Amino acid sequence: MLCAGEINVDLVLQGYTEFPVPGKEVLVRDFAMVMGSATAIMAMGLARLGPPVAFVGRVGEDAFGHFCLEQLPSRGIDLSRVIRGGGLKTGVTLSITHPLDRALVTYLGAISALTGKDVPTTSMAGCHHLHCSSFFFQEGLRPDFPDLFARAQAAGLTTSLDTGYDSHEQWDGGLRATLAHTDLFFPNEVELAAITGTDDPTEGLRRLENGRTRVVAKLGKNGAMTLEGGRVVQVPAYPVVTIDTTGAGDSFNAGFLHRWLQGAPIVECLQLGAACGALSTLGLGGTGAQPTLAEAEALQRAHS
Repeated sequence: MLCAGEINVDLVLQGYTEFPVPGKEVLVRDFAMVMGSATAIMAMGLARLGPPVAFVGRVGEDAFGHFCLEQLPSRGIDLSRVIRGGGLKTGVTLSITHPLDRALVTYLGAISALTGKDVPTTSMAGCHHLHCSSFFFQEGLRPDFPDLFARAQAAGLTTSLDTGYDSHEQWDGGLRATLAHTDLFFPNEVELAAITGTDDPTEGLRRLENGRTRVVAKLGKNGAMTLEGGRVVQVPAYPVVTIDTTGAGDSFNAGFLHRWLQGAPIVECLQLGAACGALSTLGLGGTGAQPTLAEAEALQRAHS
């Protein structure tokens, strides 16, 4: 598994009494500095489930960068392809969280410096799948996404993509061209509605059909769905007492991919994804509560 994308830290402020507004100061119940960025959180979640993972990205030679480069290898992730330094600052996201939702403020830093040239075809040697997240945040890589995914497929890799939110709210930027070379696409319900122009997830899935890409919609408390042979396949969310939703969608991606890469039926892919996403919300930050395969399967059995 090769993950290419952003590396940053998350500064998580959890449990606010009221959401901050200009001119006021509010208190929170807890704080943590944790591994951030959608691509890195997904990589750590997948590595927790068992498959070997390699990472391509850029990071600064600063305290935040060193923190990230300590966290990723703790899950056995290969960082030999990571580019360090170059006068760049490591990206930072301030996450202000609540059990039901979160607000994010991000400084891109080194994230926006990554380009397609930093992910040569030679870096894919020995890998079977390429995953990228934060399509709209990766300003340097985004113009190169169609070529990157086409090269990956020509090299025999399958591909997957998660967009993240488009802060400019344009919702394209080469997305459709990239999907032509994408095997799995993981939008959440907000992103799916914005990209397709409909609030109906089923209709949104149909509007993105292109004969190649399987679109998997993450619907929060309503679980997840995809189309199989033109019919909707949907699984519910697993009930847990949520602490922090940061990275839940990325952990879902990890669970789905783990089963999908094994050739499992789609409903089993959705179920493991839902279990991994649910369990990841039991801790602060995106990676602290990511489950092992045994833990995720135990949750599935408990609600079978």
